Amino acid sequence: MRIKFKKEDSNENNIFWVTMTDLMTALVLVFIVLFFYTYMTSFADKIERTAEQQKASKALEETLKKQNIDASINSVTGVVKISDLELFDLNSYELSQKGKDYLSKFAPAYLNSLFSNEYLNKNIDKIIIQGHTDSQTFKGSYSLDEQYMKNMELSLKRAYAVANYMINTPYNKSNGDKLHKMIIVEGASFSNPIYINGKEDYAKSRRVELKIVMNNKKR
Repeated sequence: MRIKFKKEDSNENNIFWVTMTDLMTALVLVFIVLFFYTYMTSFADKIERTAEQQKASKALEETLKKQNIDASINSVTGVVKISDLELFDLNSYELSQKGKDYLSKFAPAYLNSLFSNEYLNKNIDKIIIQGHTDSQTFKGSYSLDEQYMKNMELSLKRAYAVANYMINTPYNKSNGDKLHKMIIVEGASFSNPIYINGKEDYAKSRRVELKIVMNNKKR
């Protein structure tokens, strides 16, 4: 038995499907436009933030130079590297007198510079003080895992010693509450050694780094 459709019914169905196709096409176009707008807005904001962070990092670098404070500063990220040779004796986590003298100059200049910079003061989320060791092993029959964890303990104690001394230096204490919420101490053992011409530079591997972590909130 054959079923015949009326011509007018077929036309109505065609009109319905054409309308749905147009609607779906319009929705896809709207989605593409919104996605592109969101991406471009985020990209532009990221470029602006990067430019301002570079400017702030440059200001920090200039501040330390003016006070004759020797530190390796990444002008893009603002990461500061301090050689442990300045701060500690070999295999020690107690600050040397030379290290204390250095931090007495460095810490107030560093912290006051961060908090006096409008962009950084508004956008810093965390200040991470991270200790590193070289990959040389401790004397004794320790496994690789044991060597790693002994160096982890040493790197963590060194980072703590730096953080403790910095907090007790005479920086602008009106920023004390804010600093207490930001500061984090980490140990990295020998997980990130520094190589020069394919060979580890033990002196550069033994270091403490200060890293600024920015928040993700829009200003």
